[in-house]
Parts: sequence; C-alpha cells; structure tokens
Amino acid sequence: MPEVIAWFAEDWQSVRSFFHIACSREDGEEIIAFLTRTLERLGRLDFDSMGQSDRIDWLAFRGYLEATVARERQRQQRELEVADYLPFAAGIVDLAHRRRRGERPKGQQFATILDSVFASIAKAGDEIRSRFPEGGTKKISPKDKVLTLRVCKLMTRLQTDLENWASFYHEYDPEITWWIAKPYEEVKRALENHVKLLRRVVLEEDGEDPVVGDPIGRQALLDDLASEWIAYDPEDLIEIAEKEFEWCQTERRKAAREMGFGDNWRAALAHIHDDYLQPGEQPGLVRELAEEAIAYLKKHDLVTIPALCETTWEMKMMTPERQKVNPYFTGGQTISISFPTNGMTHEEKLMSLRGNNRHFARATVQHELIPGHHLQSYMSERFRPYRKIFRTPFFIEGWALYWEIILYEKDFHDTAPGRTGALFWRAHRAARVIFSLRFHLGQMTAEEAIAFLEREVGHEHRNAVAEVRRSVSDEYPPLYQAAYLLGGLQMRALRAELVDSGMMKEKQFHDAVLRESHLPIELLRTALLGDVFEKEHRCQWRFG
Repeated sequence: MPEVIAWFAEDWQSVRSFFHIACSREDGEEIIAFLTRTLERLGRLDFDSMGQSDRIDWLAFRGYLEATVARERQRQQRELEVADYLPFAAGIVDLAHRRRRGERPKGQQFATILDSVFASIAKAGDEIRSRFPEGGTKKISPKDKVLTLRVCKLMTRLQTDLENWASFYHEYDPEITWWIAKPYEEVKRALENHVKLLRRVVLEEDGEDPVVGDPIGRQALLDDLASEWIAYDPEDLIEIAEKEFEWCQTERRKAAREMGFGDNWRAALAHIHDDYLQPGEQPGLVRELAEEAIAYLKKHDLVTIPALCETTWEMKMMTPERQKVNPYFTGGQTISISFPTNGMTHEEKLMSLRGNNRHFARATVQHELIPGHHLQSYMSERFRPYRKIFRTPFFIEGWALYWEIILYEKDFHDTAPGRTGALFWRAHRAARVIFSLRFHLGQMTAEEAIAFLEREVGHEHRNAVAEVRRSVSDEYPPLYQAAYLLGGLQMRALRAELVDSGMMKEKQFHDAVLRESHLPIELLRTALLGDVFEKEHRCQWRFG
C-alpha cells in the first residue's frame, strides 16, 4: 500500500496541475474519471491477504478517494449554480484549452473570441446594475452575497487563465500579437472592473473585506464528517462543544476568584489583556516560552524530542494582510508572530497587543512549536511520509490542541492569570465548533458569530472579525475550525484507553502517535490497539 499511495500522489499532482482551468466542464470530468479509476483499481486489490498496516492504509485511501470525488462533484455543482452569472466564461475557457493544446489558429479568430467575451462582460455588468442599482433601496439577500462571492473567486481564476493564454502568444507570434493586443487589454480591464462592480454593489464593500461565507448545508457536513471518520452528526458535535464550553466558563470563574474579581471572568480577562510586551520585545518572549515548554517536556519525560527538531525552528513576523485572517500566531518549523505594525490605527494596535499578551502567547507557542506542530511535522517527514496525503485537521490540529488539554491538566499553567490565558483558548476552540457548524447548517450568520465570540469568549472586535472570516471563507475546509477541539478530544479519549488503562506508558503513547503519521484518528486508534478490520469497515468510534 505505501507504494500504491505514493504512486497515486504523484499522478494526482500531475492531474491537478494539468486539469485546472476554471469553469471547465472537461477538466472536471477528467478529474472525476481519474479518481473513479483509482477507486476501481483499489477495490481489485486483495484486501484479505493484507497485514494490519496495509489494511489501515487501504481503508484510509478508500476514504480519501471517496471524499475527494464528493468534494470535486460539489465544486462542479457550485460552479453550475453561478454559470448564468458568468456568460463570458465559455470564451475564456475555449482560449485556455486552445493554449494548452498549442493551437495556432488565425489571430483574427482569437480577436473575434475576445470581442465576444468583452461584449458578454458588458452585458453582465448592465444586468447587475439593473438588479442592484447603486444608491437604491433594494435589500441584498445573504444568498445574493454568497453567490456573488463565488462568482468573484471564479473570475479571479478566469483572469489568471486569460493572462496565461495571452503570455503564451504575446510577442512570440507576431501575427497573433498584432490581432489580440488591443482586445486582450480591453477584456482584461473589463474583467477587473466587473469584479470591482460586484464587490461594491452586491458585496457592499466599504474599504474593508466583507465577512461573507458560503454555507455547505447539513448533508455536505455529514458527508465530510464521514470522510473524516467521525461517527457523529453536526448536532451531536455542537452538544459536545457546548458542554466543553460550559466547563471552560466554570474554570474561568474559578481563576477570576483567585485573582480577586469574584465570578467576573471578563474582568480577569481584561486584566491579563493588558499584560503585553512593547514593540520589538515579542520575539524574545516567543523564544523564552518555547524553551520553557521544551524544558517541561524533558523534565517529565513526556515525548521524544530529536535534537535537530529542537534547534531548527525559527521566527518570522506576520504580514498585516495575513493578520486580517489570523490575528494570532501560526506555525510549524517557522512560527509566524502576529503583532501590531506601524500602518495600523491606534485602536488596531492596542487590540493586537491585547490579543497577543504574554498569557495568550504561552499556550500558542507550545501549540505551534514543541510539542505541537513543529514536532509533529518533523516526525511525519521521517515516519510513514507517504501518509501525508491523508492530512486531516483532526489529526494535525487535534494533536496540538490535545497538548493544550494535557498540559492544563498537568498544572503547566500554575498561576491564575496563566490559567485564564489557557482557558481563553480552550473556550475559543469550543466556540469554533459551535459557530462554524451552525454557520454551515444555516443557523448562524457571520455577524452573529462575531458577536458570539466577543460576548461569550472575550475576543477583541478586530480579532473576532478575523477569526470568523477565517472560519467561513473557503481558505480552510468547512470542518477545519471544529477539528481543533474535536481532534483533541479524540486524542484524549485514545490516551484514556491506552495510557490510563496501563497498556502504554505516556511517552510511549505520544511517540507511537507521531510514528503512525497522518491518519484519521479512528484508524490511528486501530493501529495502536492492534485491531484488524474487514474491508467494509466504516467509522463507528464514539469518543465523546
């Protein structure tokens, strides 16, 4: 199975890099045909003769292929839903296909296609102005905004396809260049202006990127959960998160009382918000916190830390644009530090400082570096690296969140302010499950999610907006934000089975998880328990 999966991964990269033209029905059909053929070949392998490791790989691979086919079909369906908004796409797709085949038709023929595309864009613009007159009183529905956002994203890809087409011929073929130079510039400018029109008139942008998402609905959530080997429906998971959230609020009130604020956890949170570093000092704090976590892990012999992993990580400062999506640290081998820049307004700077105070940073640094993502990534490159194709946020983010849970239980945060900082993140992870699933179920809007984070978790407004934008955009899969807490709870349940029962020592368990590399956690459980399942096995583990 490792060889089969590694071969597929290279083929899959080739297929995706070749059949990538936006709005191309032909490309979509080729992708699905390739995946379907691979599924058929997988089904012909002799599963019954396989050992446990190969069976686990077979089950993970089948799930990956089925989920990828489903996502590709959903993507194509979503493109079809907005086809009427993109009447000019067919001409651009035609040009892109011709370039890929290396065709050299008459330059006049290209110019005619471009002229038709230009007229179609102009007509589409007139229709938008008619439906949504600027300065008019017509209310723009959430559905209108969702579809428009989808159109804008497809248009960005179409613009790239058109640029690739033009650069292939421009100045390399004098006759074609003579014909297309002017009409190409007109079409390019028309596409840019049409996107601006949509964003101004329908998305109602006023200088700030709108927080608009595209809910996928309950059935798509159920399909995604099954593909992640999660044997729960969305409502079950929301209930689990709500219980976890209430536990966090109880713990926050306890910490607030220790700090002299009674049950007012918001006052305690405001107190630690102001314990931030001055500009230029944050990298020093990050290194100090990273070294503290490593020393703690070594002292208590919790996990193997290779010497090279310990020394080969670095820092960079996060760009202001990136901070609009992620106002906190991100990482792996390189930890990206979110901190105010001189271009922010005074209030934005203060929000960023408060949101990256030393007590918040203490949990995020070990989440991003060691024992979190950096250690995890280091080991996955060296143990079963072919499994990287099965990357799942329930394993990736679940591992890092699991350590937040375990270190809290081990009193790593030994002061009330420290626990308040850690509990902010724990509550935040629970809130992510609640609002992201409700958003995709159509039960909560982006605006309501922002208010929820501010009111119930204690986010600064700017940071709440960034968190919701990240959660509802298509930059991350719909289940990504829910996967932090849920993956962490899966890991903790697995630990209870193996460590608390005495089957494994704690360090042995942690090392074993890392050596299995990327797997859905139910299949990781199968690997560590030594179970052997049949070919038709599907998700069934209840961890909550």
